[in-house]
Amino acid sequence: MGFNCGIVGLPNVGKSTLFNALTATAKAEAANFPFCTIEPNTGRVAVPDPRLDKIAAIGKSAQTVPTQLEFVDIAGLVRGASKGEGLGNQFLANIREVEAICHVLRCFEDGNVVHVESTVDPVRDAETVETELMLADLESLEKRIDPLTKKARGQDKEAAKQLEIVNRCLELLRDGQPARKIELKDGEGRAFRMLQLLTAKPVLYVCNVDEGSAATGNEFSAKVAEMAAAQGAGSVVISAAIEAEVAMLDDPADKKEFLESLGLEETGLARVIRAGYELLGLLTYFTVGPKEARAWTIHKGTKAPQAAAVIHKDFERGFIAAETIAYEDFVALGGEQAAKDAGKMRQEGREYVVKDGDIMLFRFNV
Repeated sequence: MGFNCGIVGLPNVGKSTLFNALTATAKAEAANFPFCTIEPNTGRVAVPDPRLDKIAAIGKSAQTVPTQLEFVDIAGLVRGASKGEGLGNQFLANIREVEAICHVLRCFEDGNVVHVESTVDPVRDAETVETELMLADLESLEKRIDPLTKKARGQDKEAAKQLEIVNRCLELLRDGQPARKIELKDGEGRAFRMLQLLTAKPVLYVCNVDEGSAATGNEFSAKVAEMAAAQGAGSVVISAAIEAEVAMLDDPADKKEFLESLGLEETGLARVIRAGYELLGLLTYFTVGPKEARAWTIHKGTKAPQAAAVIHKDFERGFIAAETIAYEDFVALGGEQAAKDAGKMRQEGREYVVKDGDIMLFRFNV
């Protein structure tokens, strides 16, 4: 698995259309009325990575297995969701389960598609959703104050630490700032994550524009980009309508020709994945052999034994070493044996921090 991302936004902004296009399924009903997505739909897509194809060709692998990205299409949110309005309670429960928020914003005018707020204003829409998430976090944290205070008075050191974090989060939220803005001290990460705050999740703003603006964006998406930059969040311009059309084309050549005719070099999916990887601090390493070449996703900073655990827990438990070749060396020299002969295969130990593109073979003994 790559990572898990919840597609959220107000009703009728293109969430389900985007979900259908990205996963090339029709699991989520895209209809012109609020709450057409009642249960969260989950879809997995292969993460496109041209490096995998090159590795597989050099390694003469029988098949390639890309890593996957999971999207969860979550019911639309409206004002008052934090108090249970619309499908608020369900929305908030579903969003707690995802690692990151892919926030779709309507950045197109269309009189045939109703807008829950009557006018198109993506920055306002983003603030509406963010406000509801902040209100839900405020309520959640305020309920924790008394129990934590009692434990802290009883000399519970962990409770005292968490109480301090809670108070700092509350200060941020009351000032209209999301919890992800908190500056954590050493050793506070785990306690902060345990709070399961909605506004602690990283956000990627997806600007759903009209087909004519897919290549360059428009005035709406420009305002979103400015807002995202101020927040330290990511933003991507995509046309859900175009993605829906691309998803219907089976031939890669037809897809390429269609995209080029619109001035696009790649699909919106590729842009969303790249932005998502950057957002969550992820990287890819590879394994290659006669049977298969496979891509694996880990967080930046992961050491070799923990990277091995992504394949199988036994690899971590019995870790001995990781035979490692940089992607550039593997391709330039023409494979594992040539890299080994050239002294480009390294024996890395437990403290080795895996780099993006590393081709690895784990030695272990259980």
